[in-house]
Amino acid sequence: MEQLSKDHMDNVRRFDGLLGVGRSCDVVSRDYLIGGRRARLWVIDGYGKDETLERMGAFWLALKPEDLATVTEAQAFADRFVTFSETNVSFDVDDIVTSVLLGKSLLLLEGMAGGILMDCKDYPARSVGEPMDGKVLRGAHDGFVEAVVPNMALLRRRIRDPHLTMEGHKVGTRSHTDAVLCYLDDRVDQKLLAQVREKLQSIDVKSLSMSQESVAEAIRPKQWYNPFPKVRYTERPDSAAASIMEGNIVLMVDNSPSVMILPTTFFDFTQEANEFYFPPLVGTYLRLLRIVVFLISLFITPAWYLMVSEPGRLPEWLEFLSSPEPASLGLLSQLLVVEFLIDVLKLASLNTPDSLSNSFSMLGALILGDFAVQAGWLGPEVLVYMAFVSVAGFAQPSYEMGYAFKLLRVVLLVVTAMFDVWGFVLGTLGILALLATTKPLVGKGYLYPLIPFNGKALRRLLIREPISRDNT
Repeated sequence: MEQLSKDHMDNVRRFDGLLGVGRSCDVVSRDYLIGGRRARLWVIDGYGKDETLERMGAFWLALKPEDLATVTEAQAFADRFVTFSETNVSFDVDDIVTSVLLGKSLLLLEGMAGGILMDCKDYPARSVGEPMDGKVLRGAHDGFVEAVVPNMALLRRRIRDPHLTMEGHKVGTRSHTDAVLCYLDDRVDQKLLAQVREKLQSIDVKSLSMSQESVAEAIRPKQWYNPFPKVRYTERPDSAAASIMEGNIVLMVDNSPSVMILPTTFFDFTQEANEFYFPPLVGTYLRLLRIVVFLISLFITPAWYLMVSEPGRLPEWLEFLSSPEPASLGLLSQLLVVEFLIDVLKLASLNTPDSLSNSFSMLGALILGDFAVQAGWLGPEVLVYMAFVSVAGFAQPSYEMGYAFKLLRVVLLVVTAMFDVWGFVLGTLGILALLATTKPLVGKGYLYPLIPFNGKALRRLLIREPISRDNT
């Protein structure tokens, strides 16, 4: 731990070099004469609040030497002459440099030990508008932003409880990214909290270039072959607040509007905010409908391929399914090609400017629709089933879970084509085994409350219960 020098000019030269004054155009420094003493202020342009700094600077310049006659320590100066509330004094050079790069303003005075750090920053941020995913018909229409401070305020606005704890951490040996653990200290599982805290503090990376995804990959179990998501994300403050009230932990990472909800189980992905803004009966129907549709989307194309690959497998009342129109490509090739083309269209839509979105939609419809069928490349039945699969994927609020099921559907389709009925059975058993062996990031298990079994918790996940004293 490198300490400040007693020589004022030596400290000035040191911080000018460490902060890049003259090297970086956004590092601003200013010399003052405060009460007859030399002083210097450092601030990152774009972080500092000009009005606050100008007001304090005008106050300091009006001080006379006799006002500082009895002030010999930086802490005493801060207590008497710094009007900003979020102020502290540090003697560690590394801590001071990191604090300035995080947005704090640094003031050094001649003859006073310690650097005065004023947290009068104003991060550039967008408004707390409704996020693109997780929209609701009724309810709150605000969303998290890329800065943790306004995100914490959004949670404080909903949970006005002194037990709500915002535990700050710094992650990344070079980026020093802010990460905040949010929880109710009287409801959270302390053992679980200790596990999350230990994982967060043990992250050994230089920077979190991808924000919350970097944190998730740094602390998740090493199962590269397992596509199931280990973390649930949300950009909705009401969803995060409800999870905290239930005793869960919310992890915020600076520069990301998504927060992580821990612990996460497979059944947590069956819930969506819209269900809680409808009456319990309607909410239960929507939840069960989403579960059924999502399971059908996993098995519909492999099961259909299995049924039509051999004649005579279907009963008479399902015979209309067993005669797909002939096409240039084989049935398996058609299904795989459309699976991949749908993903190509999704990727292309992300990079399509809004002004060209209508043209892109028409082009995609022509290629995958009428043109492909008339050219004999694809059969109309294939497009119907794949259209259902695509729509069902959008019914799932988690993109990560949607792509996990997509990869498993493709694998199950290929295995079914290779080994027929046995391939379908073994593929299904393999998916169940993969699901059962998925290691959660923290918590009792990925299939909790099914394994280990907790009937009350499982019922609450599958059925939208009416609001009661303990139900959030």
